[in-house]
Amino acid sequence: MNKEFASLGLKNALLDNLESMGFKEMTDIQAMSLPAIIDGKDVVAKAKTGSGKTAAFGLGLLHNLNVQRFRVQALVMCPTRELAEQVALEIRKLGRGIHNIKVLTLCGGTPMGPQIGSLEHGAHIIVGTPGRIMDHLFRQRLDLSEVNTLVLDEADRMLDMGFEVEMAKVIEAVPLDRQTLLFSATYPDTIAQISRDVQRSPIEVSVEATHETSSIEQIFFEVEEPHRIKAVAALLSHYQAESAIVFCNTKIACQEVADELTRLGVSALALHGDLEQRDRTQVLTRFANRSVSVLIATDVASRGLDIKEVNAVISYQITPDPEVHIHRIGRTGRAEAKGLALTLCTPKEMPRANAIEDYQKAKIKWTGIQSIRFHANRLVQPEYATICIDGGKKSKIRPDDILGALTKDADIAGDDVGKINVTATHTYVAVKTRSVKRALKQFNEGKLKGRKFKARKLS
Repeated sequence: MNKEFASLGLKNALLDNLESMGFKEMTDIQAMSLPAIIDGKDVVAKAKTGSGKTAAFGLGLLHNLNVQRFRVQALVMCPTRELAEQVALEIRKLGRGIHNIKVLTLCGGTPMGPQIGSLEHGAHIIVGTPGRIMDHLFRQRLDLSEVNTLVLDEADRMLDMGFEVEMAKVIEAVPLDRQTLLFSATYPDTIAQISRDVQRSPIEVSVEATHETSSIEQIFFEVEEPHRIKAVAALLSHYQAESAIVFCNTKIACQEVADELTRLGVSALALHGDLEQRDRTQVLTRFANRSVSVLIATDVASRGLDIKEVNAVISYQITPDPEVHIHRIGRTGRAEAKGLALTLCTPKEMPRANAIEDYQKAKIKWTGIQSIRFHANRLVQPEYATICIDGGKKSKIRPDDILGALTKDADIAGDDVGKINVTATHTYVAVKTRSVKRALKQFNEGKLKGRKFKARKLS
């Protein structure tokens, strides 16, 4: 298999940019799908998160783009706002060698006004969630009549989240004479049916969801149903992970686990589909900032998250799908770091554990939970807190402004300032707990860009 990008016949601007980004050769999913994509064929691809699939379809649609024609020529549908924003960002990076490309993101949970204004100015590529795209279509703000490339990214999760009707309505508005690329982490019957409905003789490619056993230690614990939450607390205090994700199969279980762990003194937050977008953003920001130690999430809610350095993944309940289990544990042990995957299993769930063992083609390691006790004083507490400032990109705030206010004006050590995330209307900054009071005083009493802004600690 030839893995050199130069073998694809891509536009020179794309090849030069790939070289400047340090992309020397294609990943497996790119090498298997890109030749067919560039050749204009429909493709249905099964590949896990982090396999390089965004670059695969991103390079394909950028290669086909006619920049001189200022019309929507490519549409990418994603299950969540977070994934859509990541995809749009990567397409912009891949296409920065081509002048005047406009990529527009249309997602729910964000104000309509700015999106309407952006649509009036036009775009080449639309990336968004099915519901919001359909809304703009029905209100005749979005014209998809010249789309030549349609991408359904993580189509399995869009179906899981109940977007089937919205997806169908949007696809109806796209010309039949188009290229359709369907990317999915799993390949249930529903995905096969969608492929039959919307694609023409697609090329099928698959990269199996596997992870290096050398980087992830996987252990199963047999527990009784009433003792699940206490077992999670015991594992967190025993292994002392600085950053952990606990996976539950339902939204209700998510919230129950989060509430009980918080009561026990664990720094924990829940992430599930019932959260408002603002709350979801704050939960994800605090976890990524290391100002909360444990994220309790459903598989659907966690899809498309770009969170690095997760020390441990705990499966509170075993998923019915072995492939999904592999995706869960793949959240840890990334970038050559060691990871820990811990799974709780009740006697009723033993068939699911056996299915995982068969899928992995490797024996499961079992350890008794009885010897692991919960000790509140062994819980890892976050080193940082997150401060939210009521001003963002619209107020012309940049990360350098925040860093300057803290290190120069408030005389806070640079090492005490963590991640800074500037959104359209808010800015989130991680500050070590010992410096939070000084940081809040600076933000609330001082000025940024010559203006006063309100700031508060998220808790």
